[in-house]
Amino acid sequence: MHLIPIPAFNDNYIWMLHDGERALVVDPGEASGVRQTLERLGLRLDTILITHHHADHTGGVPELREVTGARVIGPAFETMPEPLARVSGGDLVDALGLRFEVIDVPGHTAGHIAYFCAALDGQPLVFCGDTLFSGGCGRLFEGTPGQMHDSLARLAALPGNTRVCCTHEYTLSNLAFAVAVEPGNTALQAYLAQCQALRARGEPTLPSAIDIERAINPFLRTSEPEVVKAARAHAPGSASDPVSVLATLREWKNVFR
Repeated sequence: MHLIPIPAFNDNYIWMLHDGERALVVDPGEASGVRQTLERLGLRLDTILITHHHADHTGGVPELREVTGARVIGPAFETMPEPLARVSGGDLVDALGLRFEVIDVPGHTAGHIAYFCAALDGQPLVFCGDTLFSGGCGRLFEGTPGQMHDSLARLAALPGNTRVCCTHEYTLSNLAFAVAVEPGNTALQAYLAQCQALRARGEPTLPSAIDIERAINPFLRTSEPEVVKAARAHAPGSASDPVSVLATLREWKNVFR
């Protein structure tokens, strides 16, 4: 099974899994790159998975469905390009001989979902859309800090070697913020250097891995003393519980330059 990030727009990735004959894609915000990749590799598009309703994740769905006949699967409680099969947390999706568990991860949007595959060439993966980024998390457009905290906790509880297939190349900007929050984190410093080298070669920083994110991502580290201290220094008088720390970090990140 082959995993490919297809670049789209300025910084999106449309993830493709294929077995040499059939393919699935995740969050195709546009169709052209997917169609070109299918043609170049001689693949048939079998399934489209959608994590949430934003146009940069759904814009290519109607064309791809019409051209390829692929089935479309997406979140149960969001406005989606019909027709599609709707799923929510705990549901199972079978595609390409693989089984994906659906995880509810509201926060970025109200009905955001993720797809976790435990058995894939000995290394699991999760398609997490805009909930968890490497070094960061999505903006809270529709959900609450509490929802995002719970969603990130669900993802952080996945096996440490789970590949994190998020959908934006935000890693370097996220890590710049993470260093501002936790400058004493040596794992973070090493990961930043690694990612800078990848981008200097024009390579993606993704997928990341859950164990990496547990070590370097401040939004998964809201109980760590240095992260709590930084959040309270940024917002004096703010509370120190994990949800309040996440809320402070997210508001800080929104204006961080």
